[in-house]
Amino acid sequence: MSDSQYFHDSPEVASDPVDIDVSLPDLAFRLRTDRGVFSRGALDTGTRLLLAEAPTPPATGTFLDLGCGAGPIAVALALRSPGAVVWAVDVNERARELTALNSVRAGADNVVVAAPDDVQSETRFDLIWSNPPIRIGKEALHELLVRWLSRLAPSGSALLVVQKHLGSDSLATWLEQQSWSVERLISRAGYRLLRITPVD
Repeated sequence: MSDSQYFHDSPEVASDPVDIDVSLPDLAFRLRTDRGVFSRGALDTGTRLLLAEAPTPPATGTFLDLGCGAGPIAVALALRSPGAVVWAVDVNERARELTALNSVRAGADNVVVAAPDDVQSETRFDLIWSNPPIRIGKEALHELLVRWLSRLAPSGSALLVVQKHLGSDSLATWLEQQSWSVERLISRAGYRLLRITPVD
């Protein structure tokens, strides 16, 4: 798969689905992946780090998986917090179809799959988890993060997993310059796990 495909609205590459097994310390589920969607055929290292090492999510609330891809983050959040509503948002229509399918297959009926513009403007999130699409470019990434981090509830937090060599430290610095509090939770396997919270 070309890296340029997964953040397009409608991937031009032909569908060729592959199922994978996701095994985490507390969860196991089957995930359908496909060409034109991020990380076909495997759970990528960054997402695995986020899912395996992130603090336990709250039991209830409104959560967001930003850039959901095939839905591993949304499904894991939904299964860990069945009392929460988990929004799974992606511009890629094939990604949204996969996330909807994978949520049903996993019994995660508290996942709401949506295109970005379909999320109601008044919706606020208690938790955002994301392996953000760094390869869309710095300017587009900054616009994406400004848009969604601004919708955190006052007591909410976001967890972003970002590769070091793709600019995790410069991103953390930029977020701090935008008046967010940034905590570097974990640094492992070439990735950093960043926790972002609103500054009081």
